[in-house]
Amino acid sequence: MQTLRLTSTPEDLARASEILRSGGLVAFPTETVYGLGANALDPEAVARIFAAKQRPAWDPVIVHISDAATLPQIVTEIPPDAQVLIDHFWPGPLTLLLPRSSVIPNSVTAGRPLVGVRMPAHPVAFELIRLAGVPIAAPSANRFGHTSPTTAEHVLADLDGRIDAVVDAGPTLHGVESTVLDPTQSPIVIYRPGAVTLEQIRAVAGATLFYEPPPKSESPESLPSPGVGIRHYAPCARLILIEAPDADLPAALAHAAANHAQSHEQAYLGILLPREFAQSAPLHATIFDWGSWTAPEELAAHLYAGLRALDAAGCNLILCPLPVAEGIGAALRDRLRKAAWKNESL
Repeated sequence: MQTLRLTSTPEDLARASEILRSGGLVAFPTETVYGLGANALDPEAVARIFAAKQRPAWDPVIVHISDAATLPQIVTEIPPDAQVLIDHFWPGPLTLLLPRSSVIPNSVTAGRPLVGVRMPAHPVAFELIRLAGVPIAAPSANRFGHTSPTTAEHVLADLDGRIDAVVDAGPTLHGVESTVLDPTQSPIVIYRPGAVTLEQIRAVAGATLFYEPPPKSESPESLPSPGVGIRHYAPCARLILIEAPDADLPAALAHAAANHAQSHEQAYLGILLPREFAQSAPLHATIFDWGSWTAPEELAAHLYAGLRALDAAGCNLILCPLPVAEGIGAALRDRLRKAAWKNESL
């Protein structure tokens, strides 16, 4: 299969929408990361997503829409809290888990009764879905478990020759996936922290809690939500997280780099390094300028690009400071901890 690289011109979006209507796979930008889209109402098209990504059937995918009028077609109920959240955050990076209707294939929800739905704010995603005229199932456009893509180049690095097309509209804005929550529960449960923060949700809808996963399982029957797998978002390199008070982080990074240089003779070290800690950069490491430590939105936007860049530079060991769990920092910690699962945190 030859993967077409399309642009966001009206002609190319019309071509991409026709591919989607005919059962094909199209990667496209959202405000979070690039998604891999297929007609959510076509079981065979959805199956192609799982095959292209090598994604296990127990991991559900999110359905994207461009018009709230589509909701009654794909869900059977919109609880009051869900409507409040829709009014405040759609279009935007918020996914709601709602009771699915019979038109949604089992493969979309991993057989579970709730379907994740969101309305993306990215103008290219919004227009592509509108032109396609069908709800679009779209997980991130990468091989399963790998670092999510925030550019078309990232998509092609994982999926070139495995999908029909990618729509290139440059880097994404937020750089981490949408927040996923269940508004049918009280308190509301956030299954995946994302670009819409816990604090923002509580301010609008009241009591909200983060999901507490059960004991780890390598092959669950199905997951309750997209994005809660225990191993995800991972670079090829071994990722080691450094946690310390801000004043101690430069020294902690330098100490960790020195230790690993001595104990791993074949380690090619990379560091996701905030600008404020540049003085701690060891000479033997490859440095990715992660952004400002005091601007977590900037760190989020560059997280996946940084991990991919250090992989591409040949690093087999990456050090990364762990942000505090405030605002979008909760999403950063979630992604980094899953990417570093079974690796040490210092």
